[in-house]
Amino acid sequence: MTVNNPRDYIGYGRNNLPNVCWPNNAKLALQFVLNYEEGGENCILHGDEHSEVFLSEVFGAAAYKDRHMSMESIYEYGSRVGVWRIINEFQQRGLPLTIFGVATALQRNPDVVAAIKQNNYDVVCHGLKWIHYQEMPIEQERAQMAEALAIIQQLFGSKPLGWYTGRDSPNTRQLVAEHPEICYDSDYYGDDLPFWTKVDDGAHPGQQRPHLIIPYTLDTNDMRFASPYGFSHAEEFYQYLKDSFDCLYAEGQQQPKMMSVGMHCRVLGRPGRMVALKKFLDYVQSFDDIWIARRQDIAQHWLAHHPAP
Repeated sequence: MTVNNPRDYIGYGRNNLPNVCWPNNAKLALQFVLNYEEGGENCILHGDEHSEVFLSEVFGAAAYKDRHMSMESIYEYGSRVGVWRIINEFQQRGLPLTIFGVATALQRNPDVVAAIKQNNYDVVCHGLKWIHYQEMPIEQERAQMAEALAIIQQLFGSKPLGWYTGRDSPNTRQLVAEHPEICYDSDYYGDDLPFWTKVDDGAHPGQQRPHLIIPYTLDTNDMRFASPYGFSHAEEFYQYLKDSFDCLYAEGQQQPKMMSVGMHCRVLGRPGRMVALKKFLDYVQSFDDIWIARRQDIAQHWLAHHPAP
């Protein structure tokens, strides 16, 4: 067993929740994330050793060392069709959206970049490529992170405030901390509220400094359509979103929380699943005491009202 175990098993605990006051005294901060990964997945045309195996209509897909034509077309549905179905829905409703953008994927679709700018969505860097980083050497991951941030800056005129790898490594958070312009990361699923942790301070060896985490979710997330133990149809997804919202909203009468909804262009962007999103948006827009926000808005609110201890 590790003597100095760095994990925090307690968090805010039962009695130490912060006194959260979202804008306009909202009972819940609701946040929608659209993952844009199509064009960043494993593919030999992208210089990878094998085809993609993760998060598609083909559960348990094999890793081919040649082109996987079916897998490529499944991902292309997201960039050709699904992304517009989802963006159009948010645009018509005038709702904010956060993009978890894989840098090389965004590079390959200027129309999507233009739509993000037009609608003032915030972009969280989702890595250079949509690949696993677990066993990548730290220097290679560091180089890919720097390249990803440079691409985002080139595409949008500024570096992102947030980071989310998704398929991260034990080194990811510390590498993020080497970029002081990044205010927070979201590679964490263990809380209903933002919180502060500590990272090594590169400018002062041997010391640590505060680092903000805005948690994300894998349960109120359409990726469970790609699991044999997940959602099979839209009504299941809608009901799970609604139940999660109702629970957090009820708790929010005393202690406001945060809820994230994760979406993927090639997954929720399919017609038979899109119905769930429309029904859920209809439902939450009937409330006048919730705050639907971009992820950067939540981070900036936390920085202003709950600064690092």
